[in-house]
Amino acid sequence: MADACQVDFYVLGEDALTAEQLACRLALMAWEQGHRITVLTETRDLANKLDDLMWDYTTGRFLPHSVNPGDLRAPVIISGPDVPSVEEGKSEVLINLTNTAIPEPNRFKRLLEIVPGSPAQRVASRHKFRSYREQGLDPASHPIGSSA
Repeated sequence: MADACQVDFYVLGEDALTAEQLACRLALMAWEQGHRITVLTETRDLANKLDDLMWDYTTGRFLPHSVNPGDLRAPVIISGPDVPSVEEGKSEVLINLTNTAIPEPNRFKRLLEIVPGSPAQRVASRHKFRSYREQGLDPASHPIGSSA
């Protein structure tokens, strides 16, 4: 992509949504805007949890998704750690639920990072924020409270 990736950090309050719930909300919003989305997870268990959550999120709505990275029909792909990389061109929006920064973030139009509510879990997010800055990006932060 020629343009710089827009990086957004969503900082959860301690009593806010879970990271998985917010990932579903962000994926739904991006899909409604016509984007293709990948949600990258740290573990296969988390990918399966998101798969289950997206079937019911939100009540009365349907978020079309797949846990099969090769499924080109699904606008939302949930990718676990057994998929070595997120392929360029398949997604415009990447929701990163892993503890590491995304290499070459400019492959995507937007990169969404969810910062856990627990102060002890925020260390990885700080490292990711610095990593993106070192790559010349200007990440934005958005606090998410309990009413989000």
